[in-house]
Amino acid sequence: MRIHATDLAILLLLTCNAAAFSIVSGVYRSVVQQPFGHSPKQHGNRESVSPLFMGRAAAVRASTKAKTDAKKAKTNAVFGKKIIMAVKEGGSPDPNANRALADIIKQAKANSVPIDNINRAIKKASEGNTGDFKESTFEAYGHGGASLVITVLTDNNNRATADVKSTVNKRDGKIAESGSVLFMYDRKGKIEVLAELDEETVLEAAIEAGCDEMELVEGDEEGTSIIYTDPKEASMMMDAVKTLGIDEEKIKLSLAYVSKVSY
Repeated sequence: MRIHATDLAILLLLTCNAAAFSIVSGVYRSVVQQPFGHSPKQHGNRESVSPLFMGRAAAVRASTKAKTDAKKAKTNAVFGKKIIMAVKEGGSPDPNANRALADIIKQAKANSVPIDNINRAIKKASEGNTGDFKESTFEAYGHGGASLVITVLTDNNNRATADVKSTVNKRDGKIAESGSVLFMYDRKGKIEVLAELDEETVLEAAIEAGCDEMELVEGDEEGTSIIYTDPKEASMMMDAVKTLGIDEEKIKLSLAYVSKVSY
């Protein structure tokens, strides 16, 4: 019994969902609709495949892009709040007169925050109805007694405290007393570089930039490096790394608590 292509499509539509129909109909067009006695077209040693089979790769790319965009949006939002906090605490929207603001702007640029976002945050900080963001640090213990240092940026300290405690308790953790965890950590400037660096070369650049403290270690990923320095010298260290010919997009500046045991 011969079945017309249109009848086959209707039959598939009635018996399969849309996704299944697309795939099966794609097979029909690329393979079944060949003249009798002819094989599918060959490209080298591969059979021609309907473009519909490329859907999986497109979905993966779309998912990856969505995750990247979400991470960028989160980074932009965090630095927006930090800029507002720096302007309010420093009393000036001018980076030349507000050293804390200048340092935050450098960190924002190092993390690829658009200049328009930076300018909007500075402008917003001058508005009277903008909340005062402050950084709060919580100490806790996780599974197996692992020590945790949790840093949050919020305009409502009571709400932040309640949220952190609830989150830690739900995961079978325990909020620790103030000072019982932090003494095991040092506050450091952290410069992550997407390149392998030579210690002597970095040291010479650091001395030239006026930095007194520096330690170079391998990054978490292969082919990357991390430089730890005094928080007050983090911006100078970042400038020193740039003199080595490293692109700004490959440098990330932040502040971190580093364990004294592993440091």
